[in-house]
Amino acid sequence: MGRRQTLRARHGGYVRRTHAGKPGKPGAPGRVLARDLGWRREARSAWWCGLGLGGALLLADVARGSVNWPRGGCWTVIAMTLVAVLWPPYVTAGENWLAVRGLLRERRVRTDLLTRVRRSDGMSPRLVLRDVAGNRVEFDPKVLTANPLLWHHLDRGVRRARESGLLREGAMPLGALADRIDSEGARRLLRSAGLE
Repeated sequence: MGRRQTLRARHGGYVRRTHAGKPGKPGAPGRVLARDLGWRREARSAWWCGLGLGGALLLADVARGSVNWPRGGCWTVIAMTLVAVLWPPYVTAGENWLAVRGLLRERRVRTDLLTRVRRSDGMSPRLVLRDVAGNRVEFDPKVLTANPLLWHHLDRGVRRARESGLLREGAMPLGALADRIDSEGARRLLRSAGLE
């Protein structure tokens, strides 16, 4: 019996994919209990940046008197490309799952069946989660800092995965993130009480 069959047997078959391609019990859609509250603001900013760049390029062409359909189409494509590059992923969570929806598709992991958590540091830091079914999500850890309810749902699932012995890699990035979220929360409480 292979590792994946053993995990399926141990967890009652929860690793199966549903007909929609999402991990979890077949037919259980999973209610959204937490979401990224700053996403709308960031999405609006992406649109405004794209519109601003496209408008500036078009106005420059109008001022020079060289505007035509192909050039206008080119500026529109450049503006839409900027919107696509700046478009923020939308992070939601529920009971034992976390989803990240990009511009074209949504990826989802079972947080209670996580096998690996790592932090990827680069120009923008990313938190990468992988579950036993091979599903993977990647997002900015600042989303968890700004949305304690999202962190709560992820943390509960991570604890279950750790207790079942599935999660063996990822204690350090999660510990550092938990400390950061706790200190941010304490700072917010002090600020709201007028003690900071």
